[in-house]
Amino acid sequence: MPLVNISILKGKSPDYIKAIADGVNSAVIETMGFPEDDRYQIIHEVEPHCLQFQQRTGDRVMMHLVMRAGRSNKSKQEFYAKAVKNLKENPGIEPNNVLITITENHDIDWSFGDGVAQFVV
Repeated sequence: MPLVNISILKGKSPDYIKAIADGVNSAVIETMGFPEDDRYQIIHEVEPHCLQFQQRTGDRVMMHLVMRAGRSNKSKQEFYAKAVKNLKENPGIEPNNVLITITENHDIDWSFGDGVAQFVV
């Protein structure tokens, strides 16, 4: 159940956006053991000059996952590999054009509604 912020270039089709969202979600579920129905994603579409990634050009993706602490280094490494594999397969983004960061936090740092920290109740 990470909160996944995904930044992509503006002007992509709904199918392209869905392929990215589904590919990232599938990788999260497969490698880090999150439930299939825990999907929290925000897709940001930005102008090319607003998605700067060294000298890379063409399609590129930057994503930042925020999640509860506790996943192993191995599962994170497996996630990185699976995510770029999925995005290469569909919609065709080169693996070197995918940047992934993860920030971990604690149970108290989450409220899914009603002003309640559901993990600590």
